[in-house]
Amino acid sequence: MELERLVAALAPEAVLGSPDPVEVRDLAYDTHAVTPGAAFFCVPGERADGHDFARQAVENGAVVLVVERAVDPDVPQLVVPSSRSAMATAADAFFGEPTRELEVAGVTGTNGKTTTAFLLHAILAAAGRRPGLLGTVESRIGGAVRQVVRTTPESIDLQRMFREMLDAGDRSVALEASSHASVLHRLDRVRFDALVFTNLTQDHLDFHGTMEEYYAAKRRLFTGAAPPPAAVSIGDAWGRQLVDELEKTRRAPLLTFGFADHAEIRPEELVLDGSGARFRAGGIALESSLRGRFNVENVLGAVAAAILLDVDEDEIAAGVQALAGVPGRFEAVDEGQSFTVLIDYAHTPDSLDNVLRAARDIATGRVLVVFGAGGDRDRGKRPLMGKIAADLADVVVVTSDNPRSEQPLAIIQDILQGAGMNVEIDPDRSAAIARAVELAEAGDVVVIAGKGHEQGQEIDGETLPFDDRLVAREALRA
Repeated sequence: MELERLVAALAPEAVLGSPDPVEVRDLAYDTHAVTPGAAFFCVPGERADGHDFARQAVENGAVVLVVERAVDPDVPQLVVPSSRSAMATAADAFFGEPTRELEVAGVTGTNGKTTTAFLLHAILAAAGRRPGLLGTVESRIGGAVRQVVRTTPESIDLQRMFREMLDAGDRSVALEASSHASVLHRLDRVRFDALVFTNLTQDHLDFHGTMEEYYAAKRRLFTGAAPPPAAVSIGDAWGRQLVDELEKTRRAPLLTFGFADHAEIRPEELVLDGSGARFRAGGIALESSLRGRFNVENVLGAVAAAILLDVDEDEIAAGVQALAGVPGRFEAVDEGQSFTVLIDYAHTPDSLDNVLRAARDIATGRVLVVFGAGGDRDRGKRPLMGKIAADLADVVVVTSDNPRSEQPLAIIQDILQGAGMNVEIDPDRSAAIARAVELAEAGDVVVIAGKGHEQGQEIDGETLPFDDRLVAREALRA
């Protein structure tokens, strides 16, 4: 890209430095990723300011700087109101506006994003639309699986991946859209062909501050100059509010889903058992291996989005049936024991409530739960999760999750404010899981909640190897 094209895309407040022609060969926001000929975006962050690394970026090969204020290096500088917002605009232009070609099915909400995205991926695959996948558990580009750094990548990484998908033969993508990504402009310039709103419950208030601001971050994805076709859950008060607001303008198709009688896509003739769910929705006969009432809602959201994408009914049904499970989402660990062990990512009050109720539905004995709460995150949800565990489980073992910079026992103390003292405590997560397995009897269900698919535990700035599934399997074998 010639510099003048970048200038035209960004319309900066000022262009400083040499007027000589410059060719921009790449984009970067991290000095470690700068290659010769790159444009470097000086993005202010929580812990560091990209402007302080401008000289290092130039030394590494950057030929253009996008800044919010002038810096020392003597290279062309484009002064913009927001480097982060400009980064999304530039990335879309640099990679050839990939979402004009790539069909994008997005999912946003507190809980259910990952499972709904996996369902959409399976439906798009059944429809022959060659889908990629971007989400919390994994990314799939051209059929190859990649590890994930964050749920929704930074805009440069995101647009680069969209272009890589197209180059690899993908023609659609199922994408998890986080609230952080909305606020931080990562999703600016992504053209959604359908966007699902699953729910909104307490989480991330360390970042958003209030539920109203959290909702505003989600709502932002459904509005703007070209709002996307929307599938919205009305089993959720925030979802109902979103529907009310969208209906006032109604500039894009809107489908509602959920268990509510007036939802357009709702379950009929529902049968729930240990093998999954069977029901009709939108006139489509569906069979799913995903267990629990909350997973029925995830299926409904995926079905509603698929209808908005004009997927045929038989292809929707085939896609739903094809998904056997999602890593770390109500995932069973079986070593031939007489009780059930389930691993789930539930780390919010609402998601913990959902998985424990679903566990009760399939238990013929007791429900046991092992859980903790993440450090350096929303403290307000800790006692709420404690109370839910104490109310819904017969045996509660409170342990450590990802304590990060906090002391595990301090986090546990916050949980106990809601759970009370009629629980077991062990900050060693491996020992806590082993204890629940030791206590379990025939017909019981053991839920190990909070980390799901994660393969590490964050402690004092280090990520140590830890996988609930492997630890549970070892405990069962022992």
